[in-house]
Amino acid sequence: MPELPEVETVRRGLNQVTQSALIRGGQVLLPRSIAHPGSVEAFLDGVAETTLLAWNRRGKYLLATLQAANGEPAGHLGVHLRMTGQLLWMPFQEPMSKHCRVILHLDKAHDLRFIDQRTFGRLWWVPAQHSIESIITGIAALGPEPLSDRFSPDYLYTVTRRRHRPIKNALLDQALIAGIGNIYADEALFLSGIRPTTLCARLGRKRIVRLHNAIQKTLEAAIAQGGTTFSDFRNVHGVNGNYGGIANVYDREEQPCRVCGTPIRRIKLAGRSAHFCPQCQR
Repeated sequence: MPELPEVETVRRGLNQVTQSALIRGGQVLLPRSIAHPGSVEAFLDGVAETTLLAWNRRGKYLLATLQAANGEPAGHLGVHLRMTGQLLWMPFQEPMSKHCRVILHLDKAHDLRFIDQRTFGRLWWVPAQHSIESIITGIAALGPEPLSDRFSPDYLYTVTRRRHRPIKNALLDQALIAGIGNIYADEALFLSGIRPTTLCARLGRKRIVRLHNAIQKTLEAAIAQGGTTFSDFRNVHGVNGNYGGIANVYDREEQPCRVCGTPIRRIKLAGRSAHFCPQCQR
């Protein structure tokens, strides 16, 4: 599933190519891709003839602010890519992918196409009179953004110090920290020298500070590389992310650690894989 760096990469790309674009209309090829409103017609009516002002991100959600032709607010367009979703900016004449689920026709001779092979991704139109959280309810439950001021070492220490579960599991909890998934949890734990199996309550303040710094450094490095592509992720131009080529532990089982040469191990934690170096992470 795309994580914070991948979604942030898409957000930045969307703002470059679709900001101030007019949505002329669209097509919904898979109705269940629309989470709200309850009908395809209502969704298309809501976004048609609106202007995309700017794209923002909350956790793994993409949120576009819409403006009506008369200059009044027209609500928001929300997107969650889930496992295989892609938002691609493509010329009108480009042949349609068999996995295309939603098309928005823009006024710049381009479409914004939602491609989703496994069909778990969702789109929302949030009317102007409703709050985003009341319609996209998953957003209300999200913890702080890990690159924000609210995500401080003190915050991370407070929310982990009494939890008797592995730190890897805590990092994946979106109610504690928004946007971190399997890839960057593994990478941040490696950078901080902490094993994924270490119980939260056993981490003192010094190691929590180290982990906090590692989380931010890892995410910033991944954003700079355009995210990670191991299977389906593409940016708005269909280009792969490059972080996978410099990952320290994720998806490198039995390969030598880039620091000490010890083979990277892979274990299961709560049904998810965890990669680590037995020598560098204690």
